[in-house]
Amino acid sequence: MKFSELIIPTLREAPADAEVASHILLVRGGFIRRLASGSYNWLPLGLRVLKNIERIVREELDRAGAQEILMPVVQPAELWRESGRWDVMGPELLRLTDRHDREYCVSPTQEEVVTDLFRRVTTSYRQLPCNLYHIQTKFRDEIRPRFGLMRAREFIMKDGYSFHLDEESFEATYAAMHACYAAILARMGLDYRAVDADPGSIGDGESHEFHVLAESGEDEIAYSLTSDYAANVEKAEAAALPGDGSVQPILRTHTPGAKTIEAVAGFLDVDTTRCVKTLIVQADSEDPGLVALVLRGDHQLNEAKAGRVEGIRRPLEFASQAEIEAALGVGIGSIGPVGLALPIVADSSAAAMPSFVCGANVDDYHYIGANWQRDVADNVRVVDIRNVVEGDPAPDGSGPLKFLRGIEVGHIFKLGTKYSDAMGVTIRDASGRDIVPIMGCYGFGVSRMVAAVVEQCHDGDGIVWPDAVAPFDVHVVALNNTKSTDVQTVADRLHHDLQAAGLAVLFDDRDERPGVKFADADLIGIPNRITVGDRGLREGIVEYRRRSESVVQKLSPDAVIGALARTA
Repeated sequence: MKFSELIIPTLREAPADAEVASHILLVRGGFIRRLASGSYNWLPLGLRVLKNIERIVREELDRAGAQEILMPVVQPAELWRESGRWDVMGPELLRLTDRHDREYCVSPTQEEVVTDLFRRVTTSYRQLPCNLYHIQTKFRDEIRPRFGLMRAREFIMKDGYSFHLDEESFEATYAAMHACYAAILARMGLDYRAVDADPGSIGDGESHEFHVLAESGEDEIAYSLTSDYAANVEKAEAAALPGDGSVQPILRTHTPGAKTIEAVAGFLDVDTTRCVKTLIVQADSEDPGLVALVLRGDHQLNEAKAGRVEGIRRPLEFASQAEIEAALGVGIGSIGPVGLALPIVADSSAAAMPSFVCGANVDDYHYIGANWQRDVADNVRVVDIRNVVEGDPAPDGSGPLKFLRGIEVGHIFKLGTKYSDAMGVTIRDASGRDIVPIMGCYGFGVSRMVAAVVEQCHDGDGIVWPDAVAPFDVHVVALNNTKSTDVQTVADRLHHDLQAAGLAVLFDDRDERPGVKFADADLIGIPNRITVGDRGLREGIVEYRRRSESVVQKLSPDAVIGALARTA
């Protein structure tokens, strides 16, 4: 295809609203253009990349035995009410009403619809296991869309679902989908990690995320250097760290104006590791209504872990200052577990401290030397509710944890019977018993994958597309072709011959200066570049360069197809 005949609006400058490399380069390279906040038009180059990723995803899923279907984008509210998620999903779920006042939502995912489809079309246990998928536009009303395609409101996702009579069948399919996702990312030539993950509001059991590794990734991954252990920090298990020191006598002391751990530690001249902080969250019932979470002063609450604790409202919701003062008679910053008339959930590392500094439940006062066994009532549950930190011991005992950053592009879930139970789905097995089918869920961010590839595959000049997803295989750059008949003739012939050899070719036939053409070629990032110019033709050669390499090879025009075949 000729550059002059395609819409490829390259830009020299980065767009003002772009913060990460993929957003900058995909806009500058003419792959996408913003329509509204979190919504993008796909231009010809971008769509070709998107379709290449879709093709790889389809091929690997079909190879794994999944069946492609297509489900509606607009879904009736009654299905979501049946599953119990109409209110749980919150404001990210875009709701609408039709002319008959019937309520709908724009699909953020398809668990309800696929479960309803399954119960309508499945008549025999012989049809199981059943593994279905589709690739479709989704919409989630993100409060703050950012980073271009990485955190968009409208996006293209592959979501898949499987149904099973027993755990053995399900585990086999789950393992097959894990291997399938690994194969997809390997075919794209990417550095990735599969990690243990939190299932969020979708799943009801074990789940794994697939991350493309990149410094710009929003997710942090904890992993062991000496074992296969890897987990998203939302899921990573934090070991109970032994407390230092010995049991001390308790003393109440005045701490005027000290409302943060750092301020209290500074005022009392102690390390933050000697303090605990107490956070107040909503309970899942009106009586008592609130729950206290206690962590070591230098640790951070893991909201995903805390949200899974029995008795705590999900999703996790912090109590307001007014609610805290009404219930406890003390302001935020002076709360502690000693004498606290609330259920207490203590992180395991906080619970291991023999003596600690904590709020005294009186404004501007703290205790020094508080002890769990001596000073705190027995309404304490010890649970892992903190984020791991680099250097923590890995839960498998293999050594200290290290951190990487990654972009989540795939997530597979063990749903159990969460949706099939809620929606009354049964299938009669060979013995005549009614079985509630076990479900699995398998999501893959197709449009996000475009951004993830760029985040890992770029340099200071532009994108460096892996061969498997590149918009074209070869970029033929003709220099001064509008003025040189020889250049035009050879470039035209190469364009034709390369296409005849089954390669996708972008032919830069524009009347532009060589510097502009080279800059655009580097920016667009097609894997192979053939440069045709008068100077080279006088020597009987054209120049060949891999975008990922700096070496330039001189070839006769007749040797180009053979050279490209050797790189495939």
